[in-house]
Amino acid sequence: MTIIDVKTEITGNLWKIIAEIGQDLSEDDPIMILESMKMEIPITAPEDGRLVEILTAEGETVTEGTVVARIEA
Repeated sequence: MTIIDVKTEITGNLWKIIAEIGQDLSEDDPIMILESMKMEIPITAPEDGRLVEILTAEGETVTEGTVVARIEA
């Protein structure tokens, strides 16, 4: 099993967490939604796997490249 870090591509506020710990995800499934400059940007699974950790909370500000979740592939 491999642990994969899910990172943000842009700075913004974490608006909503969609996925739950233990949930099986397919590549490109949304995990959470980031709000930046009045736009909603989904943070998606980089590949198939199971969500094992969420490292941020709704309302937090994250910067580009922040690890916000981990998937076990």
